[in-house]
Amino acid sequence: MKKIITAAFVVALAAYTLPAHAAQCPADIKKIDAALAAKPDLPKKTLAKIMGLRKKGEALHKASQHGKSVEPLGEAMKLLGIQ
Repeated sequence: MKKIITAAFVVALAAYTLPAHAAQCPADIKKIDAALAAKPDLPKKTLAKIMGLRKKGEALHKASQHGKSVEPLGEAMKLLGIQ
């Protein structure tokens, strides 16, 4: 019985947090785009990595893998020095 309750809690928690992750992705992408539009003074290699991470995050978002998209987008924002 304890396992069933735990499993139900995990499923409910995942269902509850999924919309939050889905909404976070586009906001993070907009932050990255705005920071890149300001032409940050970063090495080309770093800018290329940021663009790759942004692209990966957007692709994961479009594939409805919102939990996974947060990681590359977060790394790109960290490289840009934004939150």
